[in-house]
Amino acid sequence: MELLTALAVGALFGIAIFQMLRRNVIRSAIGIILLGNAINLFLLSTGAYNGLAAAYTDLAGQRSDALPQALVLTAIVISMGGLAFILAMLYIVSARYKTTDLDEVTGLKN
Repeated sequence: MELLTALAVGALFGIAIFQMLRRNVIRSAIGIILLGNAINLFLLSTGAYNGLAAAYTDLAGQRSDALPQALVLTAIVISMGGLAFILAMLYIVSARYKTTDLDEVTGLKN
């Protein structure tokens, strides 16, 4: 199960970085969303014992560490605020320049 989680986190990171390096701003925003989800999945997977039980309790009655859950909740709130800021900037740039392609936006170079 750890291998499946590691592959999922790695695939999300790879796809997110690939999307963030594109010249289209909308795809870059999608890449940032995917990167946040990959980080949250990684942090949540560090709080479970052996990857066999849910992140809150183990089969033997042992409690998992609550710190990764708190970090994930904090990261979700922060990523939503950052995403709202990015989408607002995307709206302003697309309304002003009538495009989402960064190669066609020329007023930002000065």
